[in-house]
Amino acid sequence: MGVTIEATKTLALDKQVLQLVTLTNQQGMQVQFIDWGATWVSCVVPVENEKREVLLGCQLADYAKQGVYLGATIGRYANRIANSQFAYQGETIKLTANQNEHQLHGGLIGFDKQRWKIEQTGEKCGENFVIFSLISPDGEQGFQGNVKVQAIYRLTDDNALIVEFKAVSDKDTPLNLTNHAYFNLNNAAQGCDIREHFLQLNAAQFLPVDSQGIPNAPLKSVQNSSFDFRQAKAIKQDFLQAEQQLTKGYDHAFLLDQQREKTCAILTAPDRSLCLTVSTSQAALQVYTGNYLQGTPTRCGGEYADYTGIALETQALPDTPNHPEWWQYGGMLKAGETYHHWTKFQFS
Repeated sequence: MGVTIEATKTLALDKQVLQLVTLTNQQGMQVQFIDWGATWVSCVVPVENEKREVLLGCQLADYAKQGVYLGATIGRYANRIANSQFAYQGETIKLTANQNEHQLHGGLIGFDKQRWKIEQTGEKCGENFVIFSLISPDGEQGFQGNVKVQAIYRLTDDNALIVEFKAVSDKDTPLNLTNHAYFNLNNAAQGCDIREHFLQLNAAQFLPVDSQGIPNAPLKSVQNSSFDFRQAKAIKQDFLQAEQQLTKGYDHAFLLDQQREKTCAILTAPDRSLCLTVSTSQAALQVYTGNYLQGTPTRCGGEYADYTGIALETQALPDTPNHPEWWQYGGMLKAGETYHHWTKFQFS
């Protein structure tokens, strides 16, 4: 068990080598991260008599090329901001567009496409940890304020990874940070159809969106809809019904029930051999069933197909800067205040 840092032979877009951080616990669970995008690149969990990779990933050289945000830290604003602009205190703030006229996951050069500093690593109270830090300057991708960010990954001895984000800004700014890991509890190496997995969510409302993922209606009850995961069911059971047809599957935010810090999601392998329980301090969960993974490179030289991984992204609601009625759920940071959210991924 412990923490190691290795300088790889792989160059990132800044022509500097990637640094690979490995955390290992007493049970033999191992997680790995690179300093490009503070990206989570591997998650190997002991299952019966094997060590199983449960995180979609690619070869290190491909992380700068793939466009699906594999395991990356997303910021300044995870998800979409409609028309790449929002009004705030009488001013229209214009942002950099990168998905047609909209902004997705922080713009053309979001936090996922930057070199983070490995600030600290260590062992403490039965946990191995690494802290990455980044400074996002005023005006970056159109956002106001100089923002100092930390991404903290902690591996516990009971096979949980805790992801923590802390930040502070010298101006009011939208801020919505998440990790964009894709899970497949049966076969993350080559990928198998994630729709065979079972999913349960602690959420009574979801947010309808248009074909570009932009909210187009108020929050809606999951009752009597394909979005009702309050009881565990196979993802395939109600797949591509109603609103899902616009987005080729699930790619929707769910507003978590108020007691969300207990459990917000449970993902179970088709053969019940492994279970992932997600808990968080965040108000919402974006469920994305890998609807556009086709062609994404794997670690072993192949390509993933659509629906071979599921992203469970804890965050604020999408397009919150344009919806003051959702500010109560987070997504807007006041100058001088501390942004602090955590998510726990527990494997059993």
